[in-house]
Amino acid sequence: RPRPNASRNASAASRAPKREPPMSDADASASAPPPAGDDQGPSKKALKKAAAAAEKARLKAERAAALEAKMAALQAAPDALAHRYGDAEMVQSKEITGRAWTRVDALNETLKDREVLLRGRVHNVRGKGKSAFIVLRQQTATVQVTLFVDDVNVSKGMVKWASALTRESVVDIKGLVVHPEVPIESCTQKEVEVVCREIHCISRSDPELPFLIEDASRPDSAFEAEDTQFVRVLQDTRLNNRVMDLRTPANNAIFKIQSGVGTLFREALLRRNFTEIHTPKLIAGASEGGAAVFKLDYMQVGPACLAQSPQLYKQMAIMGDLEGVFEIGPVFRAEDSNTHRHLCEFTGLDMEMTIKEHYDEVLDVLDELFVSMFDGLNERFKREIGVVNEQHPFEPLQYCRPSLRLTFEEGVKMLQEAGEEVDPLGDIGTETERVLGRLVKEKYGTDFYMLTRYPLNARPFYTMPAPDDPNYTNSFDIFIRGQEIISGAQRIHDPKLLAERAEACGIELPTIQPYIDSFKYGAMPHGGCGVGLERVAMLFLNLPNIRKTSMFPRDPKRLTP
Repeated sequence: RPRPNASRNASAASRAPKREPPMSDADASASAPPPAGDDQGPSKKALKKAAAAAEKARLKAERAAALEAKMAALQAAPDALAHRYGDAEMVQSKEITGRAWTRVDALNETLKDREVLLRGRVHNVRGKGKSAFIVLRQQTATVQVTLFVDDVNVSKGMVKWASALTRESVVDIKGLVVHPEVPIESCTQKEVEVVCREIHCISRSDPELPFLIEDASRPDSAFEAEDTQFVRVLQDTRLNNRVMDLRTPANNAIFKIQSGVGTLFREALLRRNFTEIHTPKLIAGASEGGAAVFKLDYMQVGPACLAQSPQLYKQMAIMGDLEGVFEIGPVFRAEDSNTHRHLCEFTGLDMEMTIKEHYDEVLDVLDELFVSMFDGLNERFKREIGVVNEQHPFEPLQYCRPSLRLTFEEGVKMLQEAGEEVDPLGDIGTETERVLGRLVKEKYGTDFYMLTRYPLNARPFYTMPAPDDPNYTNSFDIFIRGQEIISGAQRIHDPKLLAERAEACGIELPTIQPYIDSFKYGAMPHGGCGVGLERVAMLFLNLPNIRKTSMFPRDPKRLTP
């Protein structure tokens, strides 16, 4: 017998109740409340809008009631196999049965002819006559489940009940693992399928979905043709319904990889005996200087702001003789930047360490850290990277050992030779960074490189000036695919010089006096950096927008969900 792949349910239009005629203007006027005093009542347009909304709600309620009645009728009809299907009792931690559930991604030919218990979502369902086919989804894995009426394990009522399940409903399925006659190309588990023996609904989904998971999961290439008939789920629609959006295989995989970035960052520094710290996010003064801070009133104390970084506290921890510290935590930037790579809140990966002679010691640690991170992502998340690649195709990140290091002056020279106009004592803009990234890739064959010795005007007040030229600093940026991910430097550990630089940058000294005072009692030379977790994940996967790697992004225009 053939095994059709799962597809969309037949149109529900024929089953939907007939729409009653909309309320007329006269009816609307008759039903409107009389005006009070001289106040004018609702307009005809408002009444029509209200009537349409009421009608839509009524039809939705009717459809839900009809579906509920249909399911109840199916279960109420005499069926010797009724115990094998239906709505399960609500899970309320009533008992522990000892049953073992098998993960969908663990289904393979080694389990052939074995009975398994699965829990997942109804990704798709199709019923026809005495058969039904369900695509069961659990995170990024899918498997086909078949039901054929035999009156031994599956009844006609069971097929009808299963065929009426709504997409995204959570179900438990017990069945036999078999090898299909032909591979199931529409599922991740292509070499097996499950012959259903029992199916119970754990949680039923509302039939009115904001969008279909299959529409939100289509590869980018599906929309390249001008005459494409596919529905594109736009970014705002995704973010407004983020819980649904996270269910797509690619998004599920993205956040596993994003988690891996943080884990590998932590592991690399713990191997070097760094200490993980947790610093305050409510502070009296700006961490980085400038006006890009979220301000608030702090109890009876006075004005405060959200930390732009843990910078000052990392350095204070070093002065407390911790020698090497790191933090993974939220960072807040009140920048009105509506770009593909900026967020108002992101997760910072920060580190700070003592140095003996030169800030190259920091670069050595970061070199090893990121090479081990990229290796770890490729090794541990090979399957997830493949899932992302199916929807958002990208070239694997190219990096070398040891990582490429160029000075700012060398970078400027490469840009000028390519015809770019660059201020040798200014910062490099986003588009210029992209050009430099392309030039570096062409010349050195790497997407990952370090640019050192930035101009003084382009760095924060606490950056150590270069010993041979006051126009430059002992600082660096690190880039992936032509975009900056890290800004770091040797820090000023002399309190007098630190105060001078803070005043030059317009920072009120009383707001950072405890920070300056921390260097008065013998200060260790030190350096460090900060990197955005979401940006690393975005560029490693070569995604076009940082909102794809931020679970619930906060940008200048979004504060929910």
